Amino acid sequence: MDKKNIILVANILLLSLFTSAAFAGHHEDNTGDLIKTAMAADARPDEDKVRDANRKPVETLAFFGFKKDMTVVELIPGGGWYTRILAPTLANDGLLYVAYGTGGIEEKLLPNKGFEKVKVIAKDAKVYRPEGARNYVLENADLGVKKVDMVLTFRNYHNFDAAGRKAMNDAAYKALKKGGVYGLVDHTRRHMEPDSDENRRRIDPVQAISEIEAAGFDFVGFSNLHYRPVDKTDLEVGHADVTGHTDRWTLKFVKK
Repeated sequence: MDKKNIILVANILLLSLFTSAAFAGHHEDNTGDLIKTAMAADARPDEDKVRDANRKPVETLAFFGFKKDMTVVELIPGGGWYTRILAPTLANDGLLYVAYGTGGIEEKLLPNKGFEKVKVIAKDAKVYRPEGARNYVLENADLGVKKVDMVLTFRNYHNFDAAGRKAMNDAAYKALKKGGVYGLVDHTRRHMEPDSDENRRRIDPVQAISEIEAAGFDFVGFSNLHYRPVDKTDLEVGHADVTGHTDRWTLKFVKK
């Protein structure tokens, strides 16, 4: 090969390298940046923003492996604290479903700009607490979707009785694709501690792991992101001494 051709080949190879690098940079995952943008949105309530330092959504979602192009189900969204972060992050490349106890956000959040793509599922599900009961009941739990990438719920597992927790775990397993992630955060109860007025909104993480594994999941990891040694787990989570900095377990499971 003469010198002229060698230079030509070298230039082609160099151009190829630059093009590949530019392509890779263009497709670099920016999920974390999108989450931060959602957190900083002007429309997001100030009372939500105050809790960011404690709830650590960027780190928590990174631990679960959350990505902007996933199909995600959020269970029991409550007032929409996480929905306000998940929906904008998934808006362009992913999809967010919400299920169980969605009445509040259907009325106050989802009609707003930026939440048009959020889909409410499991509309036949019933979540209620019978008179005099300690925990909520979950009926007709089937989510009606298949092969989703991730199911998430935050500080809700404790709300249900044993049958309700089983129904939720089974529904999550059925909805997920193989290898899909089930991620949960909840307030910590001491291991094997009997029920009391102080621990109704807490749950033993060992018990949760056992129940979720019984639904077919593999337990793949935990995070100490929400470990709070100041919380001795002996007070109700709304007590002035612990509210806003309760100790919480953060568990990650995968569908076999």
